[in-house]
Amino acid sequence: MINRLLRSVTRSAVLTATFTLIACAPLGPDHQEPQVDWVAEWQPELYGQAGQSDNALDLSAWWLRFNDPLLNQLIATAREQSPSLKIAGLRILESRAVLGVATGLQYPQVQQLSASGAYVGQKRGGGKYRDFTSSEAAFSLGWEMDFWGRFRRGVESADAAYFASVTAQHDAQVLLAAQVASLYYGIKTTMQRIEIAQNNLALQQRSYEITEQLFDRGQDSELDLQQAKSQYLSTQASIPGLRLILQQQRNALGVLLARAPNDLPELERIDSKLPQLRALSIRDIPSQLLLRRPDVRTAAWQAAAQSAQVGIAQADLYPSLSLFGTIGWSGDSLAATNDVLSVAAGPSLSWNIFNYGRLKNNVRAQDARLQQALEGYRASVLNAAREIDDAANRVAQTEASQQILDDALTAAERSLAIATRRYREGYSDFQRVLDAQASTFRQSDRAISNHGDHIAAIIGLYQALGGGWEQATIDNIIPDTMRDTLDERTDWGDLLEAPLGNPPEQGTSP
Repeated sequence: MINRLLRSVTRSAVLTATFTLIACAPLGPDHQEPQVDWVAEWQPELYGQAGQSDNALDLSAWWLRFNDPLLNQLIATAREQSPSLKIAGLRILESRAVLGVATGLQYPQVQQLSASGAYVGQKRGGGKYRDFTSSEAAFSLGWEMDFWGRFRRGVESADAAYFASVTAQHDAQVLLAAQVASLYYGIKTTMQRIEIAQNNLALQQRSYEITEQLFDRGQDSELDLQQAKSQYLSTQASIPGLRLILQQQRNALGVLLARAPNDLPELERIDSKLPQLRALSIRDIPSQLLLRRPDVRTAAWQAAAQSAQVGIAQADLYPSLSLFGTIGWSGDSLAATNDVLSVAAGPSLSWNIFNYGRLKNNVRAQDARLQQALEGYRASVLNAAREIDDAANRVAQTEASQQILDDALTAAERSLAIATRRYREGYSDFQRVLDAQASTFRQSDRAISNHGDHIAAIIGLYQALGGGWEQATIDNIIPDTMRDTLDERTDWGDLLEAPLGNPPEQGTSP
């Protein structure tokens, strides 16, 4: 009898597996990355000719072109310590585990072993004590066949979500490198602005003291004294604001390095010198680079993940076919009864036919979310193009402004020298000197501010082009200490050591 039941189980399993193999393709759309037609023709003059090769363009460590060892050190430290990058790495591990859950659903979903026992003791009127024991055990197996592709679509969605988490980590690297570099040179720019203000303050203090002495002697008017004093105090008042900006920039940089406020020993001996960068060869940068930006790739993979969710929702509209089986044993200590071995197996069909539109509306909701994700991808491409164009134009315009501002500063310094000499010789009043001092201070501040803006524009262009990331690996997504903590707290299996899978190239889908 047992052999006959086992043969029946085997026959049912074979028939069900065969039925599954010849089943229809998974329900739902087969995702293809949407085409953005305008990209091929979007090629403003600023970017040269379309279709140029970018083989020589390496943006993975663009900051090395600044030739600043301290900047290199700060970015390396930020990559090791930044909370945002650690969170992005942990999301990769999270999505990796979720992918494992989706993969596991393709195998028997119910695997249950149960056992129980009982002891009974009785004492009758004659004082005789009787007892007996009973026990039973059963193993049950339930396996829903993936006839409509529910579980295959689930793996597809989880796979795409995993790739989205990897590209999101790449994008976090892009943002982090740009933020560190921008703050670093912002600090230098602010330091130089403070130095300029202090130098002008010393000059204006000297003028104020001279007018005060002349006024006390009756050789000058009170008007000159008050004008000199007003200009001196105005410049003095600008310095606290600049120092506040400097402290805010240092604190912001400290956050990126996971440091408490005022814990930046690397900047103790920093100078205010800004690099003289050569013009970025924008003509060597094809517009097609924007499609490979990490944030654009993330949007593409998010759309792919949502596309599979439509198929999962559609599968709920159809019956599910499962194979179930149970092997059980029961027995007791009574000689009058025999042990019992039972085997049960067979297919099972379930179909939620009275869903009152709930399942259909879920399909519609998932489809609407898919369309949102597709539009989000197209919007991310548009935004990438805007950021590249804005950054490139900012580089060009700040570069053009710098020469003009440098010439204006030279003229202001010359004007101050002439006004000071003529005042000393008695050919002009002191107002000319005050005006020349104010103009020199203003032009100096504008020139250095524009220089800082130009450096920030170049950094912004590297960021807009998606530069500044390296391939995520299992060794660099989280620190070793955090990996040890996770391993001590939870059994991660090989997920903390096995190599990460890299996302396919642009234009492919899972």
